[in-house]
Amino acid sequence: MSTSSTKPEEKGFFEKVKETIEEFWDGTKEKAEDVKDATVDTFEAVKDKAGDVVSDIKEKVSSKKAPVAKKAAAVKKTVTAKAHAGAAKAKSAVSDAKAKATAKTKEVTAKAKEEVAKVKKTAATIKAKADEKVKTATEKAAKAKTTAKKKVAAAH
Repeated sequence: MSTSSTKPEEKGFFEKVKETIEEFWDGTKEKAEDVKDATVDTFEAVKDKAGDVVSDIKEKVSSKKAPVAKKAAAVKKTVTAKAHAGAAKAKSAVSDAKAKATAKTKEVTAKAKEEVAKVKKTAATIKAKADEKVKTATEKAAKAKTTAKKKVAAAH
């Protein structure tokens, strides 16, 4: 007879714990790989969908870009035309104001010359009257002097 037993050997407590931990570890590893694969697949799907959305937006923007550019060019042309028209009106107004100012200056100058001529004429008239009065007064004084000399000579 042999001393070895035919019954399976019973494992000790620590060996059972070790096997349980290994089973948990293997299961966790498999789950982690499954989660990783699912995450990668989800990430790729989201990335593809985001790329589609971005390309759709780019198409929409580019389709609207041309009309906007045309409208901007039209607005720019209109604004430029209005600016030139405004500048032309301003130049016209300045030139009209300058012409009016020149005409008014000439009118005022003419009136001033007329007034100066009137004043000179009045001054000449007053001077002539004053000269005449001085002459008359001088003649009277000369006559009075002659008369006084005759009276003085006759009295002596």
